[in-house]
Amino acid sequence: MKGIAILSGDLINSSKYPKGTLIEVIAAIKTVFLSLETQYPQSGISFSIYRGDSFQGAIEQPELALAVALQLKAGVNMYTAEKLSKKAKSPVADLRIAIGIGEADYQKGSLAESNGPAFQYSGRTLDAMKAEGVKMALTTAYPDINDEFKVSLKLLDSITNRWSTASAEVVFYLLKGLTEQQIANELDRSQAAIHLRKKAAGWDEIQLLLQRYQQVTKKYFS
Repeated sequence: MKGIAILSGDLINSSKYPKGTLIEVIAAIKTVFLSLETQYPQSGISFSIYRGDSFQGAIEQPELALAVALQLKAGVNMYTAEKLSKKAKSPVADLRIAIGIGEADYQKGSLAESNGPAFQYSGRTLDAMKAEGVKMALTTAYPDINDEFKVSLKLLDSITNRWSTASAEVVFYLLKGLTEQQIANELDRSQAAIHLRKKAAGWDEIQLLLQRYQQVTKKYFS
């Protein structure tokens, strides 16, 4: 089945952010949106923000959806890294993201006017996540896929919940395809320091999950 991936997300506890923080975080999200559209020009990526602290995105290549969702999360988790301190700190902002994959009546650039199973999977999953306390989830028409990634993404949560802003920053650049040395140059750090941050962020495990996700989605939705 040819499918499309729909991402629905929101900022967690945004009503409790310090004054001005919400504006800065939304700006960070918009910056990541633009970065992703540049990074994947052939993927049909489109994003929009609604209700102030929520967003929706469409990706015409479902095999990219988890990497895109992680890059969004990392981009928000890292946003204070340079503004507050060069030292590792706990992120002050975080996202909840639901991925729905399936058929859709999708009009690029008109997410609000689009509909279909992929949109329904994504929206309903995001609503359920709020009660379940999970931050990343996937729903498709295939129960076996849903069951596998319910477990895998719960384990992913346990990894990303331990990220510092410095860990998130390294993951963000790794997902952009940069090497350790390129990241070191970008952040004015040693390659050894970047390697340690990568290990602390659980990058090896994240890569395995991304590979498995791509394998499954290419098989069922390409």
